[in-house]
Amino acid sequence: MREMGETVGGGEPIVPDDKDWTWTLARPCPECGFAAGAIPAGEVAARVTAYTAPWSQVLNRPDVRQRPHPATWSALEYACHVRDVCALFAQRATSMLSGDRPTFANWDQDRTALEHRYAEQDPATVSLDLTAAAAELSSAYAAVSGRSWGMVGDRSDGSQFTVLSLGRYGLHDLAHHLWDVGAEVS
Repeated sequence: MREMGETVGGGEPIVPDDKDWTWTLARPCPECGFAAGAIPAGEVAARVTAYTAPWSQVLNRPDVRQRPHPATWSALEYACHVRDVCALFAQRATSMLSGDRPTFANWDQDRTALEHRYAEQDPATVSLDLTAAAAELSSAYAAVSGRSWGMVGDRSDGSQFTVLSLGRYGLHDLAHHLWDVGAEVS
């Protein structure tokens, strides 16, 4: 975990997000309004695509690198995060579907942003990579059926996910970050 005030890419301090967002599976998010627990299993794949498609337009904004507040990511930094969320969740869903009940290592999103220099990445490349990662995640979920939705994996902090709850949890992340940058699902 980064120390308070450590900088990411743009030289401004970012306050690490250390909240446990798993509660969004049980109740709607008061910030973005997304109700993850209400998403039917059969809609996860299509919603991944719907919630990632707007990023190509967001990444074309002239202010894509500007932070709205010194301690808030820019649209570019959020897009990099969404790309990495899609890749990570595709990997985790695939691992869960293998039937081995995996335990997932902690993923420090703030450290990843720092190490991968999110603020310095090329928006056009991020757009292409985000589209590819979203397609991989969507494909992983499009292939799920029957009892496979209930296959289990554990996060290193003890949180348990099924393939379905992981998909719903990831969808909240995707929808919330669109809300963060003022974009809407088309």
